Amino acid sequence: MPDSSRWLLLLHQLPPKPDYLRVKIRRRLTGLGAALVKNSVYVLPNTPESLEDFQWLRQEIEAANGSAMIAEAAFVEGISDEEIEGMLIAERVNTADEGHASAEEPDRIGSARLWVTRQGVFVDRIASAWLIRRFIDKRARFKFVGAQNYRPQKDELRFDMVGAEYTHVGEDCTFQTLLRRFALEDTALRAIGEIVHDIDCKDEKFGRPETAGVLGLLRGLAASQDDDVARIERGSPVFDDLYAFYSTQRSGT
Repeated sequence: MPDSSRWLLLLHQLPPKPDYLRVKIRRRLTGLGAALVKNSVYVLPNTPESLEDFQWLRQEIEAANGSAMIAEAAFVEGISDEEIEGMLIAERVNTADEGHASAEEPDRIGSARLWVTRQGVFVDRIASAWLIRRFIDKRARFKFVGAQNYRPQKDELRFDMVGAEYTHVGEDCTFQTLLRRFALEDTALRAIGEIVHDIDCKDEKFGRPETAGVLGLLRGLAASQDDDVARIERGSPVFDDLYAFYSTQRSGT
């Protein structure tokens, strides 16, 4: 008898509006490497990491007034485990190809947009706000809201929150997602993204020696300042200095 715990399925239904939602959810699923087995039914191996990814995505879908369910499954007839494994491998290859293509088609936005994120900004949100204002939208304005059940207003852009246009995708933190989506191919920015990733995701994936020091500075900033605007204003020079440091390393001087 097949192992009933081998696969995880995400079954979801999206509302007809807004139009971009379907594209955004598909992009999320692509980033996870999930394979489509039937209309609106996606599969991943049954691992704790996959479950967490699907749970996060389910929250996003439901926050956008859609519905989603997660199930453990065994396929008895119609498709084999080997075929599913082949589909997942193909999806990973396609994801890599799309990643290269995305650098050629960066996101385009207007100036002076209103960017929305969760209250109590810390590492990823402070760094992302700095990145937005310095490299993406120099006249960006920021708004801070509660984490749950926020309904965006017209023309708002959300980051680092459930349902956001720019947030965690796969293993990437929000800062790294912004780099990829806006095709910011700068080795100094990539280095900062690795520090932000390790602090925010707590996985020590990159292990840069400066990470502990940056975390200490930002913890001190957060402890001394409750106001979100002030946290961003005081945190920005930290990332300005990091950018200057890594730019110097890049140039070899």
